[in-house]
This record gives sequence, C-alpha cells and structure tokens, in this order.
Amino acid sequence: MDAHALRRQGWTISAIARHLGRDRKTIRAYLNGERVPGHRQQGPDAFVPFLEYCRQRLTDDPHLWASTLFDEITELGYPGAYSTFTRALRRYQVRPHCEPCKAATGRDVAVIAHPPGEEIQFDWLELPDPPPEWGVGGHAHLLVGALAHSGRWRAVLAEAEDFPHLVQALDQVMRKLGGTARRWRFDRMATVCYPSTGRVLPAFAAIAKYYGAGVDICPARRGNRKGVVEKANHSAAQRWWRTVPDGLTIEQAQSGVDKLALRMDDRRRRIDGAVTTVAELATSEPLLDLPTRPFPAELEVERTVSPQSLISFEGNSYSVPPGLPGAQVRVLHRLGEDYLHIATAGRAVIARHRRAPRGAGQTIRDAGHVIALERAVLASFSDRAPCKNKVRRPPSEQAQAEADRLRGRQTAGNPAERVVIDLSHYAAVADQLRNVPPPREEGRED
Repeated sequence: MDAHALRRQGWTISAIARHLGRDRKTIRAYLNGERVPGHRQQGPDAFVPFLEYCRQRLTDDPHLWASTLFDEITELGYPGAYSTFTRALRRYQVRPHCEPCKAATGRDVAVIAHPPGEEIQFDWLELPDPPPEWGVGGHAHLLVGALAHSGRWRAVLAEAEDFPHLVQALDQVMRKLGGTARRWRFDRMATVCYPSTGRVLPAFAAIAKYYGAGVDICPARRGNRKGVVEKANHSAAQRWWRTVPDGLTIEQAQSGVDKLALRMDDRRRRIDGAVTTVAELATSEPLLDLPTRPFPAELEVERTVSPQSLISFEGNSYSVPPGLPGAQVRVLHRLGEDYLHIATAGRAVIARHRRAPRGAGQTIRDAGHVIALERAVLASFSDRAPCKNKVRRPPSEQAQAEADRLRGRQTAGNPAERVVIDLSHYAAVADQLRNVPPPREEGRED
C-alpha cells in the first residue's frame, strides 16, 4: 500500500525502495501486479523426486535414522538442507507409525560435569549378523572410545573381546583420538575388573599404569554413567552398521566407521552461550601423550592355510611352508613388535615374518617358502610326453573276461531271457524234409 501511495505521489522506484528498505525488483513487481501481498511464490519441491525412495527405505526399516537417510539421498543428489529434509518427512508423513516406540516414557536424568581431558569412556559394541566373509561368527566386535567433555569418539573393529584384542583396540582408539585422558571409564567387563566387586584386574592395572591413566568402573546397572559412549554406540549402530552391505571386507568397514566418526565431529555445541563444534572442543582438550609402542600383550588368533600356502592376518597375507593346505595354524604377535610368528596347534613355530601395516593388502612371502612351494608343485608334474589321443585301444583280455562275467551274471539273474542253442534239432528237421515227396503240379494226372 505504501509503495502504491508513494508511486501516485510521483516517487521513483529507487526512491521508494530506499524509503521502504526493499529491493527495487520487489517494488517493481508489486507495482506491476506481478506479486500479491500474502502470497509467497514457491518453486518446485526438491524433495518430491526422492519421496518414493525415502518411503521405501522407511517401509523396509521404520526405525532408520533421518540423518542416515539424509546422508543417502545427499549422495543421490538431494540439494536441500537437513532441516528442510526433516520438514518434508513430516509434511508427507513418510515414516510409518510404531506403537511400541510411542509407548516409551522418559525418566529423570542427572547432568554430570566432565572437565576437559579428564575422562575417556570405553565400551564394546556387539554388532549382530556380520557379513559371512568376515568369518567372525554371529557377532562383530567394535570398541568405541569417547571423550566425555567434547563428545569426540573413535572406534576400532576387533575379532574378539578377549584381553589381547581389548589392549590392541584400546591403543588404536586412543591414537585415533590423539592421546589419552587422565581417567578411563568402563562398565563391569570381565577383561577389566571382577564383575562381582568392580575391582580392577592386576593385568589391566598394569596396562593403565603403562599409559599413565586411572581406571573408573561404573556402578552395577548404571549404564547412564557413561552416557557419552553409549550415545556414540547408538550413532555407530544406526548410522553405520545398519547400512553395511554384504561383500565388504573388515578393512573397508573400518574405513566406513572412521568416516562417520569424522563427520560427527561437525556437531554443534553451545558452551557458556558460545556456539562451537565437537572438533573445536576436542582440539582444546589437554590429552596426555601416548607411549611410542602399545602395551606388549601377546595376540593369538587361529587361521586356516590356503592352497597357496598363505594365511590372512589384519588385511595382509603371509606364507607358510608347503604341504599344509587346510591345516589350522596360530598367528602369534606381540603388540609393538615388528615381527609375527606362525605356529602349529602344538605351538611349534613354522614361519616368522615382518608385520605389514594393518589393512595394506600386501602378500608377504619368505624366499625359502617360495622355493619349496615351487619344488613341490613341479614335483607333482611329469616331464614325459603327453598321451596320444588318436590311437586304437580295444578292450583287453581282462576287460573281455570281466564283460563275460557281467553278461553271465545278468543272464543268470533273469531266467526268462536265457537262450539255449542246440543244432541237433536242426539236423533232425533237415532229414525229414529229404524224405518228403515233392508236391504234385495242379491239373496233371499220373
């Protein structure tokens, strides 16, 4: 109304735009009738091409996180922001209703202060139904470590949850975080403490002393006491493990969870009214330096020798002496050392190799193993001329005798098919035919 009134008074469009604080194109559009007050111009909805994909994904998995689905359609070309995407999910009612989830009720939650660099929370996350190529059984194992102050977390896949694998994964998680906090927090896992009392095991106390950290054990049935790592477990399970396809190797899956952890560093945090990110908070945490080498625990895993006299370990292949295809051997590796040993079930060492970097995909062969394998393979071949195929080889006398035996057995087994040939019957019939007079010719009299 003001624009039209000022225009009738002879004001120019530029003067009206300066006076009202609007763009000249906006003023011109209202004066020309191209825009009407109260009606916003809307272009085509960018979410519509992706609607059926989102509806199908949420039909297959009603509890799929919106952030996980947003990552998928972003890779497919969705140009909108996350808030626009979630608003479209609600507008089109894409997510199916789940009554059991709606029945969940809240409870009181206490806020625990976590000073910077004070605590790292660790927890094992059991991942059901891993790809069959991994050969780890019904569950995969992921050790997750989270800085309690900033919320930065990292995770490492392991073959098992025993003591050596815990030490190895613990060291790798802290190196991914850039150091260690002053205190470690665990639940009552049997490899860390006595579950009944919560007292730390002497073996694990030596590990904590080696890294210069103290150990805190959560009270029984108090999972919220380490809520930071529990939330990280939830994110890893829903945003990464839920979408892991078959056919991935363990190294590729580890790369996937590493990318997710880096992406989660961009989460926003508000500290004392100032907006920051998880990555900025984690950078400012005063973490302790780690030793040059990990704690020297001895790792022992079982492997099956391939027909090429190789065994696989941490994404690499190592040779063994020939003659052991299909045999079960043990890989022995002391953490921090540059070599590993391969032993039989009786712990007799049969090979020693320099350890390749984890997930490098290298094949490490001993020169002696290569020569021995070549000799074994060549010895199984003959240097004689190949057999000729254009020759006549009739059945031998032994084969004929065996065939006669089979024919006789077949005839004896079925008497109805037995045929007996006696030439005396033919001779008697021939004698009778010689004495028979010739037949008379018709119309002739004797």
